[in-house]
Amino acid sequence: MLFRRTVLASFAALALLPLAASAAELPDLGGKSVVVVTENAYPPLQFVDPKSGKAIGWEYDAMNEIAKRLNFKVEYQNTSWDAMIQAVSDGQYNIGMTGITIKEDRKQKVDFSDPYMRSQQFMLVRGDETRFADAKSFGEFKDGLVGAQPGTTPFYTAVYEVLDGNEQNPRIKLFETFGATVQALKAGDVDVVLTDGTAGKGYVDASNGALKLIGEPLGTEDFGFIFPKGSDLVAPVNAAIAALKADGTLDGLNKKWFLDYKMGE
Repeated sequence: MLFRRTVLASFAALALLPLAASAAELPDLGGKSVVVVTENAYPPLQFVDPKSGKAIGWEYDAMNEIAKRLNFKVEYQNTSWDAMIQAVSDGQYNIGMTGITIKEDRKQKVDFSDPYMRSQQFMLVRGDETRFADAKSFGEFKDGLVGAQPGTTPFYTAVYEVLDGNEQNPRIKLFETFGATVQALKAGDVDVVLTDGTAGKGYVDASNGALKLIGEPLGTEDFGFIFPKGSDLVAPVNAAIAALKADGTLDGLNKKWFLDYKMGE
């Protein structure tokens, strides 16, 4: 319940952001094609449904609704997280989405939309973990290993808020995808993975008790879509995000994917 209250409180905080005009006043992009890239490794934001094999999630629903309201045709493609920001910066894709934290250093390469979601980071561990219960006790557990993707918010949180500030600390094991860090956790190759609560809850729900979230939130982050610098899509997408907030559509997606949806069912 602590996690659920935290998520709902975070969503409520976003509701305080300025709201734009109604959907009737949104720009019409004339049916143009827009290529959106994602990773499909971040449930429940975007992932491949193990039953149907289809790519689904919160971000897909939101982007499809944005495309409908702005009148553009969306084409989805996939790439790895470590390639995504540079690929969007280079203009290979029009929009990137994979729960990307809005950060000042990333703004040097890409433009961000307004935030569409706020999340907080937690520690994801195996369900039978008893050796530590929070960031402090994990830091003191000298044999404990962290799994992380280089260059991500969880990596830097692990370095500077959990461990000793050394980015070369051998207690951090690097993986190419977030899914790979979770698999390493399940296999016992690492002892904790730092994740925002949205992805963490998705993995916990699908684990049948094999995983759990522990400790207090380790930080707050806002998610945004990314675009090549100077993209003329930023303003229309921001207007659409504001409209989706104003009419309750984002609230409905939050309920669908964070409260009602059960991974693997």
